[in-house]
Amino acid sequence: MRGRPRARLAIAARDHLYAWAAEEGIDFNLERRGILHVYRDKKGFDHAAAVTQLLAEGGLERQPVTPSEMRDIEPTLAGDFYGGFYTETDATGDIHEFTVGLAAAAERRGARMRYNTEIVDVGVSASGPWIKTKDGQESFDGVVVSAGVGSRAIAAKLGDRLNVYPVKGYSITVELEDEASKAGAPWMSLLDDETKLVSSRLGPNRLRVAGTAEFNGYNQDIRADRIRPLLDWVEQCFPSVSTRRAVPWAGLRPMMPDMMPRVGSGRRQGVFYNTGHGHLGWTLSAVTAEQIADTISQQTEASSSTLAQSNWNRAHG
Repeated sequence: MRGRPRARLAIAARDHLYAWAAEEGIDFNLERRGILHVYRDKKGFDHAAAVTQLLAEGGLERQPVTPSEMRDIEPTLAGDFYGGFYTETDATGDIHEFTVGLAAAAERRGARMRYNTEIVDVGVSASGPWIKTKDGQESFDGVVVSAGVGSRAIAAKLGDRLNVYPVKGYSITVELEDEASKAGAPWMSLLDDETKLVSSRLGPNRLRVAGTAEFNGYNQDIRADRIRPLLDWVEQCFPSVSTRRAVPWAGLRPMMPDMMPRVGSGRRQGVFYNTGHGHLGWTLSAVTAEQIADTISQQTEASSSTLAQSNWNRAHG
């Protein structure tokens, strides 16, 4: 059941993201080539067919493709596969470049970014939420908690229970330093269901491969035995690509038990949440941003109306 609502959210988010990038002139290596899900046996392919029906009910269409058609879609792909599913409307890009561009756009519109600022404490008083940093304490009309796996601890201080838990994922960024690697790396985004790995081309010189899910608390150490399967996958599926220079990374995905993000207001006035997106953070971010903005606007308008009515009553009472 979760596949349908998430598909609807993802489609809406994609439209918002494209619109923002076009309006603000954000260049983030966008490649609108689609995504190819590959399956190595009939069992995996048949399961994917059932999932495809659920996604279609949510508005996301993808088509079955034969191994021959898979090679036409992505000629660099090597190996034996039973079949695949191709989603033509999907796309990839560089999230770092996008967020840098989005931050610049926000500043042009009057926002003030404060980087490298450690939050010492948070809370809510009669006058509203407050945040304490090493530079002092400030009060605000409202706060939105989007703190990844740190959202749970912050929510507890603000009077809410937010069951976000960390799921550790790994990735490598393969630097395509020679012409053979650039020509042999895929431009199509790929998802290998058996290995649970996904790849994205980030411009002409980089290939990103990510995957695995590890329950290891808040530990972010990079384990060589988790990175090795990612390198092996590149070497097996794209033998012309050199993995001589591959930058490893590990991070914590903020998951919720139902795998749906928490978007909305907290128990206390002026407290809001937009967090718990799990492995679909960028995929869903644009639409949940619109949702939380609408929630804040509605609550602000309701509070202003109540205050105005109260003032009128006192003046005419």
